[in-house]
Amino acid sequence: MPTSPSIEDLLAEEDRVWLDRFDYDFAWLLGSEIRRLASKERLPIAIEIAQNGNPVFTTLLPGASPDNCVWVKRKRAVVERFHRSSLYMRLLCERNGVDFHARYRLPATDFAASGGGIPLRLHNAGLVGVAAVSGLPDVEDHRIIMQAIANLTH
Repeated sequence: MPTSPSIEDLLAEEDRVWLDRFDYDFAWLLGSEIRRLASKERLPIAIEIAQNGNPVFTTLLPGASPDNCVWVKRKRAVVERFHRSSLYMRLLCERNGVDFHARYRLPATDFAASGGGIPLRLHNAGLVGVAAVSGLPDVEDHRIIMQAIANLTH
């Protein structure tokens, strides 16, 4: 199982990821870059890029299942609610010794504090979207999104 980053690492990472633009074209580019990275490794994932709660890019790669689509929606819900990555929320609850769903009184059917949901923030606007992946260990779901963002923004 991949090693989880620290909460402090995740906060620093999120602070570095501010986009200059976010529109349907960028959502397509980001989703396509995640897909390219996953296809190269034959990773069975679902990918969703959402803007203001609405999916604008979604796909399943070979080996992924419709269940992975449910997971991306649940991870997206965590990011939209807390404006932090879903991995951050999992690690925060683990560090504090609390159950995520009990602590925040959120139904497990709608929210998943599991890595693979990343906030997409626009300079001078804040949270405008979410990138979410499901199908790998949650730390790897998180990492593939961050790699795709780095590839497009650096």
